[in-house]
Amino acid sequence: MNPVTAAALAGAALGLALCALAAARWARPSLAERLSGPRQSPRLTLRPSEGGILSRIGRVGAPLLHAAGLPGRRATRDLRVCDRDAASYLAEKVTSTLAGLLLPPVMGMLLASFGALPEPVVSLLLWVGFAGLMWFAPDLSLNDEATKRKEEMRRTLSGFADLVVVSLAGGAGVSGALTDASANGGGWAMTAIRDALREASLTRTPVWQILRDLGDRYDTPEFAELSASLHLAGADGARVRSSLSAKAKTLRVQFLAELEAKAQASTERMSLPVVLLFAGFLGLLGYPAMSLILFST
Repeated sequence: MNPVTAAALAGAALGLALCALAAARWARPSLAERLSGPRQSPRLTLRPSEGGILSRIGRVGAPLLHAAGLPGRRATRDLRVCDRDAASYLAEKVTSTLAGLLLPPVMGMLLASFGALPEPVVSLLLWVGFAGLMWFAPDLSLNDEATKRKEEMRRTLSGFADLVVVSLAGGAGVSGALTDASANGGGWAMTAIRDALREASLTRTPVWQILRDLGDRYDTPEFAELSASLHLAGADGARVRSSLSAKAKTLRVQFLAELEAKAQASTERMSLPVVLLFAGFLGLLGYPAMSLILFST
């Protein structure tokens, strides 16, 4: 394909995409449609003060993706874990997709100027693959951030349970032990626990219900175990100290086991570069001798 023709097609595709985004952004229904149709849900609002440059650039196309049903169920759960709004995520997805569609033609024009343009089929496959990768890049980044936050929440919950047991051993009640334990810590995870306990105190909501809701929000099932122990202590008068002590020990042992498993997995991954380095070293040493044997006359 001629580079000029490819550039013209890329420009036409970009222009059509921008026209579609602009039409979806600034289109307004008529008065008759507003009166005859059902009451529409509020339009997706974006907070310009949040998000990076990707969110600000892709702000125009975010309502289009929102109308298409995005974000999905998994992305919505990860956004809730990361305390992010869907608007910034959709804006980053729009900008990332546009970058995936525009960068390959530009690179193709640069390669064509040097006479190194690949075959049209190969170029098309690379273009589609890069665009697909850029489409899923925000999802991968969001999933990675959500995984890290869930791990941090679990670590904080383990330490929080230990502090509650210490406060109970000192003679404090259940509510006082929870408040004291949440006051001795920093970070966003402990702040979330502290705010949840303050909300329970202000709204007269049972603590175990608030903690269970917190676990559902941050996708941390360990909150349900702690909530069950507190519920048992409040409803049946069970020995809350021994129950919480057992839960704290279980969380600590589980967390240490996961750390050990991750360390072993990292050790196993480290063995592959060592083997490759050793194989390369042997090849470097044996190449002169093998070359002399094979190509000697």
